[in-house]
Amino acid sequence: MTDSSYIFSHRHLLGLADYTADDIRHILDQTDMFREILDRPVPKIPTLRDKTIVNLFYENSTRTRISFELAQKRMGADVVNFSASSSSTKKGESLKDTIQNIESMKIDMVVVRHESPGAAHFLARVIDANIINAGDGAHEHPTQALLDMYSMRQKFGRIKGLKVAIIGDILHSRVVRSNIIGLTKLGAEVVLCGPKTFMPVFIEDMNVRVTYNLEEALAWCDVAMSLRIQLERQEQGLFPSLREYHERFGIKRTHLEKYPDFIVMHPGPVNRGVELESDVADSDRAIILNQVTNGLAVRMAVLYLLSGGSRV
Repeated sequence: MTDSSYIFSHRHLLGLADYTADDIRHILDQTDMFREILDRPVPKIPTLRDKTIVNLFYENSTRTRISFELAQKRMGADVVNFSASSSSTKKGESLKDTIQNIESMKIDMVVVRHESPGAAHFLARVIDANIINAGDGAHEHPTQALLDMYSMRQKFGRIKGLKVAIIGDILHSRVVRSNIIGLTKLGAEVVLCGPKTFMPVFIEDMNVRVTYNLEEALAWCDVAMSLRIQLERQEQGLFPSLREYHERFGIKRTHLEKYPDFIVMHPGPVNRGVELESDVADSDRAIILNQVTNGLAVRMAVLYLLSGGSRV
């Protein structure tokens, strides 16, 4: 638990690199309250009823966009969804002009997903609204890491001392960067596992270990978090075939039998038969759907805190 004298002072959630261990713990503690609200017969509260929030998505998304929109509506906010594919960006309008025009319509918060690393930081410099990063390129995805950590804490009662293996496309993942930052700040041990072509050259500077052997990672870990293989990467020749990837780095039913202690997580969407066998994804060792529910509670907690934290 965070100290009783602790004050949450952030206006934005641009990345977990900007947050201390106490900041992260405070968000997870607040999430407990919103997780309980989601279990009520009517899971709604008026916390954001005077707020207007824009969901500014320049990349396709299902889980993250719907999760944020549901969180906002269940807290009473007025919600505007922006899709780049049907906007003036197709006519050449810049990100700066787009967001400044939107801000002139008197908005309070912006949730942004963009293909360019640093896009959320840029918005925080050019407008006054609160900014929440919903994924910027291969940089960070802070709310995904928060929901992952919350799910681990819910399962094990702690983060400190947990052994977490993150498996897959480390090089291109914004999820893994936020998770490494958050987990190591809270005292977990992290091992990365995947093909050598999927490992960044600077990875050993991030206070983690690396293995290229899935058996070694699964024998060691409490949590096995598989990452989605971005199928478009196969065209770049980074791995020979999906079949070979699954043979070397896919978690299978036989792994659950051989190593009976670890739980399975995945940020989604799951490529069944690639990262996970269907039997694994559907097993009682997998908490993937629980991650989705917890994601809604985490995003409600973030919205609550950034809005000033009142009227629950």
